[in-house]
Amino acid sequence: MSTITQRGLNKAGLSRRSLLTATGAAAIGLTFTACGEKPKAAPGAEEAKLNFYNWDTYIGETTLGDFKKATGIDVNMSLFATNDELFAKLKAGNPGFDVVVPSNEFVTRMSQGGLLEPLDHAKIPNMKNIDPSFLNPEFDPGRKFSMPYTWLLLGIGYRKSKVKGVPDSWKWLFDSDQYKGRIALLSESADLVRLSAKYLGHSVNNIPQDMLPKIEQMLIKQKPFVKAFHDDNGQDMLMSGEVDLVLEYNGDIAQAMKEDPDLDFVVPKEGSLINSDTLCIPKGAPRPNNAHAFINYLLDAQAGAEISKTILYPTPNAAAKALMPEDYKNNPVIFPPADVMAKCEYGAFEGAEKASQYEELITRVRAA
Repeated sequence: MSTITQRGLNKAGLSRRSLLTATGAAAIGLTFTACGEKPKAAPGAEEAKLNFYNWDTYIGETTLGDFKKATGIDVNMSLFATNDELFAKLKAGNPGFDVVVPSNEFVTRMSQGGLLEPLDHAKIPNMKNIDPSFLNPEFDPGRKFSMPYTWLLLGIGYRKSKVKGVPDSWKWLFDSDQYKGRIALLSESADLVRLSAKYLGHSVNNIPQDMLPKIEQMLIKQKPFVKAFHDDNGQDMLMSGEVDLVLEYNGDIAQAMKEDPDLDFVVPKEGSLINSDTLCIPKGAPRPNNAHAFINYLLDAQAGAEISKTILYPTPNAAAKALMPEDYKNNPVIFPPADVMAKCEYGAFEGAEKASQYEELITRVRAA
């Protein structure tokens, strides 16, 4: 196991992505491996190893070692920082990954681009543990290419002692100078454009062309009041006191709230954007049988519960959720109530041209 332990990462308050920035792992290719002797492959069988490409701080503390004890398969876990990085790596040709963790719209994008292997559901019997509401998503009908790992919801993390009332509208982040210099926005372009559209009364999808200049002008006007566009380490900025309001994922703020009771999280009244991170087998995976076995293991009830205890993201695994303590199952930050979720949507992949348009819009905002 790497000397940088998962426990240490969580105590440091790092998000699923921020470790890469802190350690330079993107440059040095930081890898985590399960402990123990290197197993030997049986004659004619796949080598007893597996290469897992994952977000940082996004696995249980003992998951990789437990999987090795159960199967003899040694897991090498490398880390990526963004879906764009994962996509670019696989588009250039799979360098040997067996399991990857793309977010919802990238499942669509990668499957359409021929970058994913279809899953053999017969080799994933723990699929029975998944909450039925996650079994037929629009981004991957019938779960042909992906299994659900977690889901995430964007909202506003804030410091209660510094903010007057509850910041229950995107206006607080996108259209107000009330907390100038005390705001941090997530840097992902599609998320910013979509949530701005949500604030302006539109769906996060099929945003009309004539709305894009309005979004750009609104964000350019807001930019002088924004302290930073962060790479999903907004909870760190909130905990350190750099900012008082931040656009961030519910799981990241739930982790921070355990350490700092002055923090809270709200989903704005206009609604928000749901993301789902998934388990996929990339095209050309050298060990597809091991990959199916690993995905099946991660969907086990006990294994899933151990992961959720560490990362505190909402789980789509109903059997794992049933094993979790009440302070997880009943936490409204991790599992917002139904009336809140009813106003939230998944972002759809609407083509590379639109993705580029959003990137260019936010590049202009940040350069303004």
